[in-house]
Amino acid sequence: MSFAKEVKKEILEEDLPDSQEALAFMASLFHACGSLSKNSDGVSAEIITDARELFSYVDKIVKKLYGENLSLGLYDDHIINKTVYYRIAFPISISMTILSDCGVVERNSEGLEIKQKPDGNLLCDQNTKIAYLKGAFVGCGTSSIKLSQLGSKLPTTGYHVEFPSRHKEFLETIQSLLSEYDINSKISTRKNIFVLYIKDSESIKDLLALLGAVSSVFTLTNEMATRGLRNTINRQVNCINANISKTVEASLKQVEAINLINKKIGLESLPEDLQEVAVLRLANQEESLDELLKLSTLKLTKSGLNHRFRRILKIAQLLKGE
Repeated sequence: MSFAKEVKKEILEEDLPDSQEALAFMASLFHACGSLSKNSDGVSAEIITDARELFSYVDKIVKKLYGENLSLGLYDDHIINKTVYYRIAFPISISMTILSDCGVVERNSEGLEIKQKPDGNLLCDQNTKIAYLKGAFVGCGTSSIKLSQLGSKLPTTGYHVEFPSRHKEFLETIQSLLSEYDINSKISTRKNIFVLYIKDSESIKDLLALLGAVSSVFTLTNEMATRGLRNTINRQVNCINANISKTVEASLKQVEAINLINKKIGLESLPEDLQEVAVLRLANQEESLDELLKLSTLKLTKSGLNHRFRRILKIAQLLKGE
């Protein structure tokens, strides 16, 4: 199960909200993933979702407020990108009433008008605003976050949550509500839709906490710690490998220079202090300077030993030039 679905599931496990919160939730849900149609019998309303748990949640709300039950079925194109989508259908006898109570549809002299922005009276306090955000996330919230503990071999390095919609006004409402809680978001266009997105991990944690998805906050915190530890280990391993490569490369050059000197003029022609380090290197070709100092009886510092090898390399270079 994806991270976004886990968050939705956790949100839907909470107790049913009161009437005003329920209407705010439903209003946002209709804007996020609702489908309206009109025929001779009236206006029908549906919710299209990949969260099957949403049916039970919304059905209880409608039963409590309107005394009716909903029906659940598979969406016509029910498998999209390997994801199963469901259709939650509202009885046509109460659809217009629900839509009107949620402020989604308004009847005027010209007929019916779909309102893209919520009724200001609907979002009357903090609880209704949070309920509206919950409806938005459950309705259209997605995430590219892949969790290491779920066995993802190549977890994404970034953190990304987004709300796609064809209605910019709806996303602007969400953005405005998020800003009240100091959660920064941006809106961009992608092909023929608008997308509100959050890419900062701390802002995403704040969003999850605001939605009441406490377990998901802990999950994301653990994921951030896991990735941080993995990145630290990778940096250390890369550093160690780089140092090993440098050590091996330096040793090969030194051994090559010593062998050249031995072939051209013999090691005995070197000054005594250079003869000592040349023999030490030939006997320990894979060791670092630090290890050579431990193995030798020479009273040298690492800098002093390195200086002697530079002298040997210079002599070899002169001989190679000849």
